[in-house]
Amino acid sequence: MKDSEHTSYERFDTSAGFQAAVDRLLEQVGRELRIFDPDLSALRVNDPDRIARIEAFLAASRTRRLFVVVHNTDHVTRHAPRMMALLARYSHAIQINRSHEEIRELQDAFLVLDSAHYVRRPVAYFFRGAIGLGDENEGLVMRGRFMEIWAASYPAVSSTTVGL
Repeated sequence: MKDSEHTSYERFDTSAGFQAAVDRLLEQVGRELRIFDPDLSALRVNDPDRIARIEAFLAASRTRRLFVVVHNTDHVTRHAPRMMALLARYSHAIQINRSHEEIRELQDAFLVLDSAHYVRRPVAYFFRGAIGLGDENEGLVMRGRFMEIWAASYPAVSSTTVGL
């Protein structure tokens, strides 16, 4: 049930606004964080503060999970050693998939926490977007969309180099 007193929606149109929205999302209570992004570069997954926030999210409960789908894994594997170290420490809780070729034309990016909170950019290469907190209607739709994208992806990033 949606309680409009506890629902907020704010737009942003700058990198700083986007980063602040992601930080606010990571402060929310939730169990499963789902991220769809072209390559995670805009999320600054090598920034010590961002990694600390993601780690705090995961460390808060043994049941917390992070599911990620990217179009391209190069940024995270080559330019984000802090994210790779986090993946090694939390390999039981983090899975990073790569999208199948047929959905690589998708241009948006979003994070959705459970089915209640989200940050969305309609075009991933621009920082214009919105954060919605406590919006279970839109959050549920975004979670469903993520699950469709997840179904069209495959495990692609491992914390180990075995077989490489």
